[in-house]
Amino acid sequence: MQKEFHAGNRSRLYADMKPNSLLAVFAGEEIRKTNDEYYPFFADRDFLYLMGMDQKQTVLLAIKDSDGQVEERAYILPPDAMVERWSGRRIKAAEAEALSGVGDIRYVSAFETDFHALAASGNYESVYLDLFRVSPADIDRPAHAFLRVLQKEYPYLKVENANAIVRRLRTIKQPCELEAIRRAELITRDGILAMMKASRPGMYEYQYKAEFDRALGQYGPQGPGFPSIISAGRNNFCIHYYSYTGQAQDGDMVLNDVGAQHDSLMTDVSRGWPCNGRFTERQRLLYSCALATSDYMFSIIRPGMKMNDVDATIRRYNAERLKDAGVIKSVDEIGTYMWHGGAHHVGYDVHDAVKRPEVVAPGMVFCVDVGIYHEEWGIGFRVEDNCLVTEGGCENLSAVTPRTIEDIEAVMRG
Repeated sequence: MQKEFHAGNRSRLYADMKPNSLLAVFAGEEIRKTNDEYYPFFADRDFLYLMGMDQKQTVLLAIKDSDGQVEERAYILPPDAMVERWSGRRIKAAEAEALSGVGDIRYVSAFETDFHALAASGNYESVYLDLFRVSPADIDRPAHAFLRVLQKEYPYLKVENANAIVRRLRTIKQPCELEAIRRAELITRDGILAMMKASRPGMYEYQYKAEFDRALGQYGPQGPGFPSIISAGRNNFCIHYYSYTGQAQDGDMVLNDVGAQHDSLMTDVSRGWPCNGRFTERQRLLYSCALATSDYMFSIIRPGMKMNDVDATIRRYNAERLKDAGVIKSVDEIGTYMWHGGAHHVGYDVHDAVKRPEVVAPGMVFCVDVGIYHEEWGIGFRVEDNCLVTEGGCENLSAVTPRTIEDIEAVMRG
């Protein structure tokens, strides 16, 4: 992404801030894994959206005065030859400006002193923080630790929710984001094709994963946007399966729920196929129901449709197809065979942290996810594609990846 993208995102955020307010957004910290190792650093997605900098301990500080004018500062780690020898090169001031568009670059050691001077000046009434948690049990992030400092040292400053503003901004994708997603779709396609072409009875799940990872590795270091779900046979009945220890037996379905990232924008694509390359009668019947449901959704999704109706329609239409096929007697039985929702937004997160919209609007990107899990028959899979809402309808961004029975079998024969 160009710095203009990130600068524009910040400008829209600042426009929604109150006068006489401060904003602090944190990139995050490393999390220790073992005695001498950390998990790979993963920058806070809102920070990345606003700043374009993927480096730990970096901070954005913005100051909005009574006239609505905004001053920006970015705080980065200082150069340290010894640390960089062991752990890699740090972003320098000129690079930080080139990535973010922020002209005032300082070292992170100055952040607390600078903030104190502003907070104690009497000129500011509120502080915006991104305090988002998925669950109350989640570990604290730097913003939560900073909140405790504010409550103790500056109780006169009102805390405002920056996350709600950024979520609204992230709901509608900009052209450069869509370009990145399209590129990620092509990379994802190549990973799925590699698995399809290598597939054979007796193949282990970790071997499928190795094929996928190798294909993505040809496009750069970003790789998968999230831990790949790749399973076979009975393991397909675990929705979020990460063990990769199972072996595909002749006749088993292989399920994958995977996605590459490009420029930190992610895809989320699911395909299912028989490991031997030939759908059985029952596999063909269930897969046809799921595919027909997906195709129907892409024919009706358009601006103005209620977002809640996307999921509800997927369930209803899939139930009708299964009933027509004789798999269920009543559409009320659909819960036995559909175990998860059918739509979530996609972007900087695979389940993108956006403002949940009431109605579908142009520029939104969300998945259309149709899963069928028939435990008695031993068949479980899902067909999941990414839907871009356009002015007159929608586009299946994942259509570049084979999805029909005929196309899948043709790839596997090849």
